[in-house]
Amino acid sequence: MKIERLKALSLTARLTLFFTLTSVCIVLGLGSLLMYAADQHFIDLDRFTLSDKQLLIKGILTKSRSQDDARKRLSEALNHHHGMYIAAKGIDGSTLYSSDRFSPPGQVAPGLSQPDEQVIQRWQSQGREYRALRMQQSPGYDPTNALDVVVAIDTKHHDEFIAQLGRTLAIYTVLAMIASGMFSWFAAHQGLAPLRAMKSRAATVSGRQLDERMPVGSVPIEMADLAKELNSMLDRLQSDFQRLSDFSSDLAHELRTPISNLMTQTQVVLSSQRDTETYRDTLASNVEEFQRLARMVSDMLFLAKTERSFAIPQKEHFQASSEIQKLVEFYDAVAEEKSIRINLVGDDLITGDRLMFRRAVSNLLSNALRHTPSSGDVCISVRKAQPYIEVAVANSGEDIDPKVLPRLFDRFFRADPARAHPSSDGAGLGLSITRAIVEAHSGKVAVTSKHGRTCFTLSFPVGDRSNPSHA
Repeated sequence: MKIERLKALSLTARLTLFFTLTSVCIVLGLGSLLMYAADQHFIDLDRFTLSDKQLLIKGILTKSRSQDDARKRLSEALNHHHGMYIAAKGIDGSTLYSSDRFSPPGQVAPGLSQPDEQVIQRWQSQGREYRALRMQQSPGYDPTNALDVVVAIDTKHHDEFIAQLGRTLAIYTVLAMIASGMFSWFAAHQGLAPLRAMKSRAATVSGRQLDERMPVGSVPIEMADLAKELNSMLDRLQSDFQRLSDFSSDLAHELRTPISNLMTQTQVVLSSQRDTETYRDTLASNVEEFQRLARMVSDMLFLAKTERSFAIPQKEHFQASSEIQKLVEFYDAVAEEKSIRINLVGDDLITGDRLMFRRAVSNLLSNALRHTPSSGDVCISVRKAQPYIEVAVANSGEDIDPKVLPRLFDRFFRADPARAHPSSDGAGLGLSITRAIVEAHSGKVAVTSKHGRTCFTLSFPVGDRSNPSHA
C-alpha cells in the first residue's frame, strides 16, 4: 500500500521529497561528524591537561619530605584548577590525599607509570562524569612504597557544551529541512516546466489539428531528444492520417463508379421489356464490373494482411531470371503490338515466395508496358548489391514529376493525367501491392525518373542459401 501511494505521487513531489531527504541526510551527517570531532577534541584536551598534572604531581611527590609536606603541596596544586581532582593512596589502602567529594573506583584500569602510555579512564558518580589518568609513584620521603595516584577532571562543562551544540544542530536541521523542501519544490517545479509546456501542446493535438509540434529549442538538453522523438511520432501520425483520409476518399470514389454503372445499367434494363439478348449483354457487362470489384476487394485484403505482419506462405530459393522470363513471354504479345523491346540481363538466387515475386515483377512490367511509347524499350536487370538482390524494371518515356514520385506506391494513386491511359482497368493498387510484397520479404522499393527513363527497383535481402527451402 505504501509503495502504491509513493508511485501515485507526482514527479514534482518525488523530486522534492528526494532532494529534501538528501539535504537532511547531508546535514545530519555533517552534524554527527561535528559532534564526534568536538567530543574527540575534548578528550584530547583532557588528556593533555591530565598528563600535565601528572607531571606536576610526580614532581611534588618526588620532592616531598613527609606526608604532611606532600598533602600541603598537592592542596596548593589544585587551588587554581576548578574541576580537577586528585586521590593518592598507598598500597596498604591508606589515603595520603583525596579531593573533597571525590571517590574514584578501585582499579578501573591497570595503572601505567609513563604518562605517554596512559589511557583515559571514564566513570560516572553522583550524576557527574569523570575522565582520569592513573599512575604509580613512590614519594621522596618513602621510596620503597609506591602510591596509587588518580588524577581526574570533571567533564560537566564539556557535556554542557556538547548538549548545547546538539540542540543548535537540531534546530538548524529542522530549519534546513524546511528551507530545503521549499527550494527543492521550486527547483523541481521550474525544472519540469518544459514538460508542462509539452503536455499543453500535446493536449491540442487532434484528428483535425496534427500540425502542432513540441518546442525543441526552448527545452533543456535532457528533454530535447524526447521532444524530437515526439515530433517524429507526430510527423508519422500526420502522414499516416493523411494517407488514411486520402485512402477513404479514393476508396469511395473507386467503388462509386462500378456500383453506379451497375445500378444505371440494371435500372435501364428494368425500365422496359427487353429481349433475351439484351438481358444477356447487360448481365455480361455487370459481370465485368463485379470482376473489377472482386479484384479490388482481393487486392485490398492482400494489402491489409501484409500490413499486419503477414507471414510469407512459402520461402524457397529460385532463379530470378527464369521467373522473369516467363513473365516476359506472357507480355510478349502486348510488347509486339506496341513495338516495344524487352531486355532481360543478369541473374541471381532469390529467397522468398515464388508466386508473390512474380506478382510484384508482373505489376512493374505491366506498368512499364502501359507507359512506354511505341518503339520504346523496357529493360529488366538482376544484380547483387549487398546485402540485397536488386531487380530493376526500367522503361523509356516521359519523366514523372519529382513531386509525384513519393506517392506512386500509395493506394489508388495515379500519376498525372498526361501519363494516364483510359484503356487501363487498374484500380491504382498495383504498385501498393508490389511494395507490400517486397516489404513482406524484409526488402525495400525505390523509383527514379529522369532523362526520359523511369526505373523501379525491388531490393530483396540475400537469404541463407544453405537451406534450399523452408516455411
